[in-house]
Amino acid sequence: MTQLVVVGNGMVGSRFVEEVAARDPEQRFDITVLGAEPYRPYNRVLLSEVVAGKVDLLGLELPHDDERARVHRGQEVVAIDRRRRRVRTETASIPYDVLVLATGAAARVPEVPGLDGDLPAGVHPLRTLDDAREIVAATANASRAVVVGGGVLGLEVACGLAGRGLAVTLVHGGTGLMDRQLASGAGQVVEASLAGLGVDCWTAARTLGVQARQGRVVSVAVQGCPPGGRGTDAPAAADLPADLVVLATGTVPAGSVAAAAGLATARGIRVGADLATTDPAVYAIGDCAEPPEGASGLIAQGWEQARRLAIDLTRSRTDEPAGRGRPSLAVRVGSVMAAREMRGPADAAPAVSGTDVVTLKARGLDVVAMGVCGGRAGPGERVLRLDDPAAGRHVEVVVAQGQLVGATCVGAPDLAADLVATYTRRTPIPSDPSMLFLRPVQPSPAVATGPEQMPARATVCSCNSVSKGEIVDCVHAGARTVADVARGTRATTGCGSCTATVCGLLDWLGVNDKENADVTVG
Repeated sequence: MTQLVVVGNGMVGSRFVEEVAARDPEQRFDITVLGAEPYRPYNRVLLSEVVAGKVDLLGLELPHDDERARVHRGQEVVAIDRRRRRVRTETASIPYDVLVLATGAAARVPEVPGLDGDLPAGVHPLRTLDDAREIVAATANASRAVVVGGGVLGLEVACGLAGRGLAVTLVHGGTGLMDRQLASGAGQVVEASLAGLGVDCWTAARTLGVQARQGRVVSVAVQGCPPGGRGTDAPAAADLPADLVVLATGTVPAGSVAAAAGLATARGIRVGADLATTDPAVYAIGDCAEPPEGASGLIAQGWEQARRLAIDLTRSRTDEPAGRGRPSLAVRVGSVMAAREMRGPADAAPAVSGTDVVTLKARGLDVVAMGVCGGRAGPGERVLRLDDPAAGRHVEVVVAQGQLVGATCVGAPDLAADLVATYTRRTPIPSDPSMLFLRPVQPSPAVATGPEQMPARATVCSCNSVSKGEIVDCVHAGARTVADVARGTRATTGCGSCTATVCGLLDWLGVNDKENADVTVG
């Protein structure tokens, strides 16, 4: 039996174990999982929803099945002995034949005065369940918040805190909000929309320092373009009063243990197209990994890596030539490594379509971006825009060779849903791509105003590619609650935006139990 050790019990590590178990009915793998956090797997993507009071902490738990694996929670790996093929925690040494690192990433803390050493009271990153719990508790006595970082997470947190009644200022170092995904026009529409929600924005801003009094934060010093200003104006400076500061300044891949073990690392743990590290018995997936195509930081990429690696490791006996037994793990891993070395680093696997869709989860603000976006179109790629700032709307599509290769939608949720379906399914677009702004690529005979009019093939959960038909089949197999559907299909376990649709389908099917009711955090 092959000893498979998975380091990390988060969204990617737990999904990988699930994928392996589904493909290993003969139980050729003896699976051990080591998780640094003491909790069952939970949906880290929805932590900002907890801050906003839209999701209860208990509502984050992901479907899981510990029967197939020995799961040790609260056991952080402190060293990897590659020569003896063992991993060590503070209390144990565990042998492995195959080691999969899914250690994720830690919140990045900016290197500014006042944030070196222990963080002052009232200053919090948002990366873990404990972080979310502490921020929610802090809002009870806070009135003024500063959110540092204007990416997806920063915008979600800012909107969530504003919804709780706090005066919120967002500080972003880039020239425009969500500048990794949005071009300047789209970013300006988002900034205006935030102002309408009560969030002031400083852009092109440097955080000069965080001031504390008696160990508690009191203000944040910034310099940049103030709310209502323009990027061409001279930089202004201010001390922003704050009794709550949330750091949404990105992440740092958790690769220190891998580096100490002699594995190649750069920003993350370097892996090939097959997700193997420089040691053919060790793999890395999720936020800790640095694949040839680059790391997007999106959960869909980590889930796709988990699926691919599970398929590779559990290749069935029928894949082998007739008359031959299944080769040993050492032979198979060695063959994969040899093939990777023969191909060379230039043979990078292409990014999987649909794993780069970014959906902002913020009350009162609709932003979706996918593929080529943010003004990054290349030769042969045609860009069409619909710019309507007075209505809080900006739509951009990028097309090439009859396909939608990218899109940005601000303030147009219905159109965004159509474009996501077109992009992820690689549906051919009309000869006149301006029609993308007017109607779906494949319109239904009638507008779907309810579940009964949705076609069975309609995608309900884009994160996991779950259709209405699959949810109906799951209900016919016995599902009665959203949690049942999540366990059976994985719908709602990604960004969570499909939860209302799943509830609607359960109501339509007449099986929606009271467990589906939302529980909010006060």
